Amino acid sequence: MTKLLAAAALAALLTVPLAPAAPAAAAPPACARMTGPPPASPPPTSVDTLGQAFFCVLDHYYSGPGLRTSDLLRDAFAAYTRNLHKRGADVGGLRLPALTGDRDADWAAAAKALGAGDPVALRAAIDGMVAGLRDNHARYQVPEPPGEDGPAGTGIVGASGISGPGLDPAARPPFFITDVVEDSPADKAGVRPGDIVQAIDGVPVWIGDTLNPLLVEQVQRPSFTMTLKRPTTGRVRTVKLTEGPLTRPERVPTVRDVSGVRHVTLSGFYDGAADQVIAALRGGPKKVVLDLRGNGGGSPREVVRLLGAFAHGEVTSYFCAYDGSCTPNMTDDTVPLLGARLVVLTDRRCASACEGFSSAVQDLGIGPIVGTRTAGAISGPAGGWLLNDGSVVVLPSVRHLGPRKELIDLVGVPADHQAPMTALDLATGRDPALRKALSLLNG
Repeated sequence: MTKLLAAAALAALLTVPLAPAAPAAAAPPACARMTGPPPASPPPTSVDTLGQAFFCVLDHYYSGPGLRTSDLLRDAFAAYTRNLHKRGADVGGLRLPALTGDRDADWAAAAKALGAGDPVALRAAIDGMVAGLRDNHARYQVPEPPGEDGPAGTGIVGASGISGPGLDPAARPPFFITDVVEDSPADKAGVRPGDIVQAIDGVPVWIGDTLNPLLVEQVQRPSFTMTLKRPTTGRVRTVKLTEGPLTRPERVPTVRDVSGVRHVTLSGFYDGAADQVIAALRGGPKKVVLDLRGNGGGSPREVVRLLGAFAHGEVTSYFCAYDGSCTPNMTDDTVPLLGARLVVLTDRRCASACEGFSSAVQDLGIGPIVGTRTAGAISGPAGGWLLNDGSVVVLPSVRHLGPRKELIDLVGVPADHQAPMTALDLATGRDPALRKALSLLNG
């Protein structure tokens, strides 16, 4: 009898309708490949925006298939909560939920924990998530409204201790200015290449023998003071710099002849750069110094085209997928060979495509590299992905390897002949790297 009653009770229970389960958070719309400028009036940043960035990294980043969702969401939540705490807006009970490794379920749990979300902190979360990739070609960009009067800044566009997109962890004292824009606020204040920076807003630039990471934030302020020492005289002075309008530099190589050698300085591998350099070399001396110091990179297409003026039928680099498959990049053999001898000058600010060119010149035996090791900031070519608030996630989809399939990212291209530039060299107009290049070509 007891068993019959229990069976009847169970049957009755099974006929009772169950309460509907809470709906899972809907997946956000996919990020879109950048094909033009962001919309002029996008909606505010939302939890869906963070979700877009999360799935965008998993779907389009080079190593997305191997990433753990817990790592991405940990970095996002860490940055989100830090931002709230810093602004005095922390939320009680906000925690990173338990995660399973299933990307859809993990995002649904994270979205539920965030609730409506804080737009400012959500942007910090996206930035933190992308920064957590530790990839020098991955970044998060929030477009700023275009200025009415063109570019603005202080005019200091180069300094020692810079390697690719940030501070050089291998930098050593002193920290000095290398490039100043003509007629800029810095130029008008008397700031000159070679000036040694001792402090910014009274804060020393060195902590022991390590560059102060606050430098990056300090020099991005609209106004700051710099304590400078002139290496030729030892004079120390403090100047105040305030952002002002800058003349946009013309994108053309600088060309001059020195001791029977054509010296060409190229600031970047921008569209058309290769043809500009090739035109500058045609009909000139058959000894060439290509100065790539301070060259921040640019288009891989320009690299293979310029290399085609010095070699044909050669592999210049490889672009490799996460599964290990690689596509070779070849010299552009439609470019006539110049038949010139080449020496390339590099420094720690030679990054990305600049390193792709330099490594090919070295590996293919086209010519020696003079100066210093390059930045080691060439993880791979990156593309932009648009989020629904008008911000952009920039992600490499492949990894760059050199012509011998060597990894250059984080390592850099070593110079065949070491010739670093010092503050005193800049201040007095001496150039040990160029002097060494001339001796190699004329010796």
